[in-house]
Amino acid sequence: RGHAAATGDYRHAAATGYSSHAAATGDRGHAAATGRGGHAAATGRGGHAAVTGDRGHAAATGDYGHAAATGTCGHAAVTGDRGHAAATGYRSHAAATGKHAIAASLGAAGTAKAGVDGWIVLAAWDDDWNLIVVKAAKVGGPEGIKPDVSYRLTVDGEFVEAV
Repeated sequence: RGHAAATGDYRHAAATGYSSHAAATGDRGHAAATGRGGHAAATGRGGHAAVTGDRGHAAATGDYGHAAATGTCGHAAVTGDRGHAAATGYRSHAAATGKHAIAASLGAAGTAKAGVDGWIVLAAWDDDWNLIVVKAAKVGGPEGIKPDVSYRLTVDGEFVEAV
């Protein structure tokens, strides 16, 4: 059960172990947590948050932030313009708000949502864990993706609202 925190510009925090937590504040701060149920958060312009392990959560706030989560049911969220959120693993979720932000969920049964002028990227897998299709769509584009609505991708390459 590690806990780590760092404040100020260019600071780094890391935590490892079961139920780990890491937080960094200030521009270009980095937070990383590993282990089951880890949490990582970074605030400030250009912050990075990364978490590995089941049910991990990564969040970055501020313009140009990046959040990444790996593991079953991981969540990655980023707020601010031009941010990126990426989640891999079964039933993972990525969310991005802010203009020109990207949310990508590439694991099986993954979901993603983005705000106005954002993008989502999703993957679809068959029952034998074979990757079938990866597809991107712009919110408000021809695919009809609505802002702040979670979507998943079917094996036929169709975006459908996640329920």
